[in-house]
Amino acid sequence: MTRFTLFERTDTRLGTFALRTLDPAADAGLLHRWVTHPKASFWMMREADEAEVAAEYRRIHEHPHHDAFIGLHEDRPAFLAERYDPAHVELVGLYPSRPGDVGMHFLCAPTDIPVHGFTLAVITTVMEFCFADPAVRRIVVEPDVRNTAVHALNAAVGFEIVEQITKPEKDAYLSICTRERFEAARTTLAADAARTARAAQGVTR
Repeated sequence: MTRFTLFERTDTRLGTFALRTLDPAADAGLLHRWVTHPKASFWMMREADEAEVAAEYRRIHEHPHHDAFIGLHEDRPAFLAERYDPAHVELVGLYPSRPGDVGMHFLCAPTDIPVHGFTLAVITTVMEFCFADPAVRRIVVEPDVRNTAVHALNAAVGFEIVEQITKPEKDAYLSICTRERFEAARTTLAADAARTARAAQGVTR
């Protein structure tokens, strides 16, 4: 399977982020290391072996309403992203889906050297990728209610918690971000980043 880049953006502080196609066979080892790491507990694949991981991503690859991608930072694999149609996958019957809704998941690769702002840059990249399709009006997510870190991150990029829902594998906060809320959040984040940069340089205005 030929792997190629689908989307790319440049973060002013952290450099280039991109999404490429995922090869379930060739990427199985990489994915297995990521999804079975202790920090990936909310991905719920901690006990999977490499063959099971390959099978799961082959299922996603072949699914008509679900996609998965390898995320790159400066051309190196750094995160996993999934995109799905919530009218057919994950949230069927759990909320009133609308035309233009798309669901997403993301997982940052484990690292011993965390980079401040990296996860925010990753979720921003995934959301920009989703909204690059003009038909997409809202992004829908369903994080585990216990995942406080991702709730704060979601809020930072414009998600609003709609309600708590019960899925077979977890209790989750159904959260939705419109295109307009994402754009407003990006403007706020850019202004905050500019203020931080000026402060670091000793500029007060």
